[in-house]
Amino acid sequence: PGRVLFGPIGALVVRVLYVKQLYGRTFVVVDAGLNDLLRPAFYGAYHPIVPLERKTGPTVTADIVGAVCETSDVFARDRELVMPERGDYLAILHAGAYGFTMSSNYNLRPRPAEVTISDGEFRVVRAAETEDELVARALRTAR
Repeated sequence: PGRVLFGPIGALVVRVLYVKQLYGRTFVVVDAGLNDLLRPAFYGAYHPIVPLERKTGPTVTADIVGAVCETSDVFARDRELVMPERGDYLAILHAGAYGFTMSSNYNLRPRPAEVTISDGEFRVVRAAETEDELVARALRTAR
């Protein structure tokens, strides 16, 4: 029952790195990747995606993709949203339950922080990993 109870309450917050047009399609490239939320890449799971700040303007139908640069590093295809700009934040919703459990350090990418919000106050439950921590762990394992 974990997915039913906790899936809808989690969100992966991502920052738009850039928007590009290629082969007649619009790609919104974000700073997260399939290592952070594997469900869409692994079995095509649908996750609503919304901007954290309401914007007005022209809409675009775009693919929201990660920065890992793998063919399957796609959070959503053909989503309609107000044209995002570099630096905008989006929330990939329904990422709870298995979001962190299925995450990895694929491509030496650090995992993001986990934050909980209660009564309008936030608390960091798990700090974001750093590249230095990943390298130190790899060196310890190699010995």
